[in-house]
Amino acid sequence: MDAQYDVIVIGAGHAGSEAAAAAANLGSRVLLITMDMTKIAQMSCNPAMGGIAKGQIVRELDALGGYSGIVTDESMIQFRMLNRSKGPAMWSPRAQCDRMMFSRKWREKLEDIPHLDFWQDKVEELIIKNNTVYGVRTKLGVPFYGKTVVLTAGTFLNGLMHIGSRKIEGGRAGEASAKGISAQLLEQGFETGRMKTGTPARLDGRSIDFSRLQEQPGDNNPGQFSFLPLENILQEERSCYITFTDPNIHSILEKGFDESPMFNGTIDSIGPRYCPSIEDKVVTFSDKSSHQLFLEPEGLNTVECYLNGFSSSLPWEVQYESIRNLPGFENARIFRPGYAIEYDFFSPTQLQYTMETKKISNLFLAGQVNGTTGYEEAGAQGIVAGINAHQKVHDREEFILNRDQAYIGVLIDDLITKGVDEPYRMFTSRAEYRLMLRQDNADIRLTELSYKLGLAGEYRYGLLREKVGHRDHLIDFIKNYSTSPEELNPLLKQLDTSELKQKRKLVDILLRPQVDIYQLIEHVPELRKIYEHLPGRKEEIMEAVEILIKYSGYIDREKEIAGKLNRLEHVRIREDFNYEKVQSLSFEARQKLSKIRPRTIGQASRISGVSPSDISVLLIYFGR
Repeated sequence: MDAQYDVIVIGAGHAGSEAAAAAANLGSRVLLITMDMTKIAQMSCNPAMGGIAKGQIVRELDALGGYSGIVTDESMIQFRMLNRSKGPAMWSPRAQCDRMMFSRKWREKLEDIPHLDFWQDKVEELIIKNNTVYGVRTKLGVPFYGKTVVLTAGTFLNGLMHIGSRKIEGGRAGEASAKGISAQLLEQGFETGRMKTGTPARLDGRSIDFSRLQEQPGDNNPGQFSFLPLENILQEERSCYITFTDPNIHSILEKGFDESPMFNGTIDSIGPRYCPSIEDKVVTFSDKSSHQLFLEPEGLNTVECYLNGFSSSLPWEVQYESIRNLPGFENARIFRPGYAIEYDFFSPTQLQYTMETKKISNLFLAGQVNGTTGYEEAGAQGIVAGINAHQKVHDREEFILNRDQAYIGVLIDDLITKGVDEPYRMFTSRAEYRLMLRQDNADIRLTELSYKLGLAGEYRYGLLREKVGHRDHLIDFIKNYSTSPEELNPLLKQLDTSELKQKRKLVDILLRPQVDIYQLIEHVPELRKIYEHLPGRKEEIMEAVEILIKYSGYIDREKEIAGKLNRLEHVRIREDFNYEKVQSLSFEARQKLSKIRPRTIGQASRISGVSPSDISVLLIYFGR
């Protein structure tokens, strides 16, 4: 019990699981402490992974050697690629998962990792001396000592659940909250706050008339998240269903507003803008007569359903009555009502890019404790924290992803540079280089970095090199192969695009918006021969080829812009630099720069309140 660990991870949610796996797979001796080992990586909210921009993060986690993508694929019951009608920068994979299978698969993965130990208990105190963390002490009074500690407590720090006027202490339905750590870090000078999130009622699927709902099946040719060739993916598929509220339901909801902790002052913490409760929607969008809801299955072997879009903290009676007025829900039975939950978080501007805190050495924070929302955002922070905890213990170089390398880099830079005034959620619009940060090329962007780090294995790296080789060979063929009018005019006439009068390079034809690469495969025998001899997931390679050819001009322009702006990332600022002596800076800029302590001019330029003229002053001051 008095063993010295390299890394101690507090909490086994999505952030903690990725952190523990990364550090242990890199070779650190890791202890993962959780209050309930049956709920590792529990899907506390909806049973789904991915979505707009979030799907890109899951693929990035997989490319780095994380487990979120693999576990999602192995527990998936529906797959959809969102935004296919838009450009490839917007394509985002999303999977509906079997909630219980997802948690079980994660536990199996973790238990299979050498150097990773488990302890079921609640951490109540960090062992801190001279602004350095040395371990933890649990509720059972057991001390564990570690060279680094990663705190991923999710919504459990002083968690308080609300159902109407009733308050219940807890970090999740049926689970106790965690106390002690928040007060301790507050004493250490940390800036803390309260946030709110919510979840809807869970329903008995046997009591719902699905014939009155709009069915939403998965893709006809479903994909997967992991870049590895996994077997037995999506053996059995489930549909989701769509329904809508109406003015009558809104009136029923309004009857409970007097008892709603959202409106009577009981809850004054920050709630999510982009995943509001149903009562928030009714008030904020009072001009709308209906709101779309999604009924999602919780798994293959359960009748439990999740009513996405109907999260609520209203009294259970009001929730029950309003749900029963939805079309097809007239006889609905509720397994448990929805609730809101308040919890402590720490301002992420107190972190370094490695996720280590600035105030306490060797202490890393990841997940919702940093003011984020979502499994994917949590896992992203967790893997970076786990990697850097290992790197610090072994005196190795920091692992930092830039904004032009990954959505994970955008996420962490946003948190540290801008802070949060509401639960942070990733969107494609947050990434200025989103055409470079597509879901299809996450492995090409990140796997080599992870391989050099020692996290992505030789097998994964070999698959990447093989894929890139086949992709480049295909691109070379398309750029150099001359096609004839006889070969392609039947297709071009069918597509109502100008026919050829002489031989042209195949690339010129593929650049036409009416033509896709699969149509060319059907009409160009040489191209079809190459396609048929591709190994593994042919579609993945063909998609990459088509995107790189059709969007090459846009991608090159984005790379050029990124290159110019990245020059500012190489102008370093000393951590102890005194901004007060630079009187040419605005007063607000001096305040913000002194608080956040940016590492580079590039980071300084993204701080709210720091103007372009302030950046010019700094560049002149540093002789640049």
